[in-house]
Parts: sequence; C-alpha cells; structure tokens
Amino acid sequence: MNGMQVAIFVAVLVALGLLATRLASFKPYLRKMPLVAFLLGISSGFPLTLLLATMTFWLSKVGIDKATIGFAIGLTTPYTLKFLWAPLVDKLPLPVLTRAFGQRRGWLFLIQGLLVIALWQLGASNPQPGAMGAFAFWAIVVAFLSATQDIVIDAYRIEILSDEEIAHGTATNQFGYRTGNLIAGAGTIFLASSEGLGLGWAVAYGLTGLCIIPAILGALWAGPGRYVDRYASASGMRAGQWLRESVWNPFREFLRRDGAFLILAFVLLYKVGDAMGQSMLSPMIVELGFADLDYVSANKAWGFAALIIGSALGAPFILWLGMGRALLVSGLLMMFSNVMFMVLAMVGNDYWTLVAAVVTENLTSGIGLTVFTTYLSGLSSLAYTATQFALLSSFAAVGRTWLATPAGIAAEKLGWVTFWGMTIVAAIPGMILLWVLWSKGYVVQSVRQTRNDEDPLDTLPDQSAPSPRPVA
Repeated sequence: MNGMQVAIFVAVLVALGLLATRLASFKPYLRKMPLVAFLLGISSGFPLTLLLATMTFWLSKVGIDKATIGFAIGLTTPYTLKFLWAPLVDKLPLPVLTRAFGQRRGWLFLIQGLLVIALWQLGASNPQPGAMGAFAFWAIVVAFLSATQDIVIDAYRIEILSDEEIAHGTATNQFGYRTGNLIAGAGTIFLASSEGLGLGWAVAYGLTGLCIIPAILGALWAGPGRYVDRYASASGMRAGQWLRESVWNPFREFLRRDGAFLILAFVLLYKVGDAMGQSMLSPMIVELGFADLDYVSANKAWGFAALIIGSALGAPFILWLGMGRALLVSGLLMMFSNVMFMVLAMVGNDYWTLVAAVVTENLTSGIGLTVFTTYLSGLSSLAYTATQFALLSSFAAVGRTWLATPAGIAAEKLGWVTFWGMTIVAAIPGMILLWVLWSKGYVVQSVRQTRNDEDPLDTLPDQSAPSPRPVA
C-alpha cells in the first residue's frame, strides 16, 4: 500500500471507533462479549481462506487448470457435513480438558493444537499438475479440523452473547472473521511470494496457523460460558438418554418447526451466486495479469477497509430494517455487486477498476454476512446451540462448496464476462425463497427467530426423579 491507501485505511478505523462512542446503535460494539466475539472470529476465519482464496491463488501459480481448481474447492466438504459430528462436540466431555476449561473451551484448545500441525503439513505438500495426492489429503484434514473449530466457536459465541448483544456480537465476529481472512489471504501470500518475504508456502502456512492465538485469549477472558450448568445436569444420563438428547432431539426440534424445510432450502441457496464468483476471483486476477502486490493491496487492503465498514453496518442495518427486510436488501446488494466484476473482465488489467469492484463486493458482502449469520444464530435454540447452528451452517456451506464447484468449468466455457453475469442469475432462486418465507411469516423481524426464553434444562432429564422427564 502507498501512503494514501494507508491513510484511508486508518481513517476508516478511526471513523468507526468514533461512531461506536457516539451513536447508540454502535455503542454495543465496545462491550466485553462482542469484543470476545471479534477475537473468536479471527481464529475462525483464517483456515477457510487458506483452503479457498489462498489455495486457488497458489494452485493458479503452479499451473493447475481452472476446472481442477474449481473442483478442488470440494475438498472443503467437511464444512457441509459438520452437523454429523456436532452432537459429539456439543455434549461429549473430554478427559482433563473439559474439567479444566469447560466443554466449549476444552474442545476449542484440543482442535486448535491439531489444526496447527495439519497446516504445516498442508503448506509442505507441494501441489503440482498430476501430483495432488498429499495436498488433497492434508486439505481434507485441515477442513475437518477447521469445521470442528467452527462448531465450537459458533456455539460458544451464541452462548456468551445476550439477546441485546447478539447482532453486534455477530457483526464483530464477522469483522474478526474477515481479519482472519486478511491475514490468511494477503498475509500468507506476502509471506510465501517472491514479491514479498519469499519464505515459501510451508513456512507461510505454518506461521498463519498462529492465528489460533486470538481465540485462546478471548476464551480465557470470557470464561466457560452458559454451557456449564447444562453439562453438569446431563452428566448422569444413561447411554440411551444421552443419545436421544444429544443426537436426535436437536434435529427433531428444528425440523418440527413451521417452514423448516423451506428455511433449509433458503440457507442452501442464499449465497450460491456469491460463492461461485469468489471461487473464481483469484484465477481471474492471475489471468488478467495483475501483479501479486496489486492483488494484495486491492483485494486485501482496500477490500478489507470496505469489509470493516460493511460488517460494522450489519447490526445497525438489522435494527433499522428488521431481520426480514435486512435479509432481502443485503441479498440484492450482494447479487448485483457482481456487475462490477463484469466491468473488470471487460476493462482488463486496470488497478483502479479492480479496486472499485473489490470495494463494492466487500462492502455488500460485509453487510450481508453479518445479517445472514445473525439470522442463523437466531434460528439456533440455546438448548442445542452447537448442533443446530452446525446444521444450518452446513447447508450454507453446501452452496459455497458443491453447488459452486462447477464455477471453474463455467468460467472456462463462458469467458469471464458471461460467467459473472451467470453468478447474478444463480442468486435469484435464493431471493425467491426468501420472499416465500417472509410472505408465509416464517421470517420474523426480530433477531431471535425461535423462542429461547425457556430454560435449556427443560429438555434434560430430571436427575432427582427415577425416570427421565419427557422431552417436549
């Protein structure tokens, strides 16, 4: 970045800080738990970027074709299946760690240690055309561990935030998530690239693994969270009761809600168009001939400043419009932001056109992701936080992975201009489903989409009684 870019970046941060001290709708950003959510978001955001944006850039640099890159995104399949093992993470105590740190933090610290090891191995896998085996294996391992980390962090975040803080805490979590994206994207490329420090991919991936530290600090600051009492009450369950409570009841409770299957279809399709476009952005940047540092400054510096603004506007956006309108407006903004990439494809290698496209996309995406994640958080019952949020985010990940994997073939066949037009069309089904949900009353205007005023222990057996209480 040059001096002007640094000045703009700092000015954005200062302006948002002033807003947080003066405007009522921004003040909750300065509370303790939203700040903890920011730290959790950093550690949650960096692994997926290493597997998507940074990985596609790396593979493009070593000569892997676009079709293979498109399908390589499918290596992140564990994100789409994490609901299968979320019940274990939700309820299964770990020896020593659960007693020392609590259920959420014990799982978090275990998974993060394994994640650092796997990232070193992924960086050292040296993918080449026709020799992708080791790379694919370690990418899957990293994806599994990262998805499991997300199960823990998402549940922990929802449980430490009060109803008054959940929108702002979700926004700061998204800001942290994008900070992790920035470190894992621009930071890792800068560490590895010959135009940067030239350390190579193994060292770059390994050093990026230190992004687990913010979540550790945040978790130590926040304490064990609201899960502790539920864990203590569940500890005396028989095996059959435990399985019913941990595995069956979370899914049954959600699927018995009005409009449950329409909600899942909406979650699946809402961001398909955006995911298709972003999976091919790095290959297009390389093909258009932009220098590595142009990519870093435009996509990760200017774009990150736009993401700060978009993420910060997310919570006030919900307060001003209500959840239903916020989902609709933010979805339309994300959908039409891809027009700017059509313009970039037509113009070619022009730095400021790239900046304009990236800023537009990141501003709208920052708003949209905060709104969408707050919506998913509000759908999750506090009795089954980890499992239900994992179910919802898994469906969202299907759109980001398997429904987006043909993006490489589409870009190859259609060319960049038509491809970006296709991503706009791909977003239409999700918007139609949102309209149907809203018209039927399945999307309410409040942040909480489900009633969480009941004690979560109501769903657990009465330990003083000879037989378990029936689950409602």
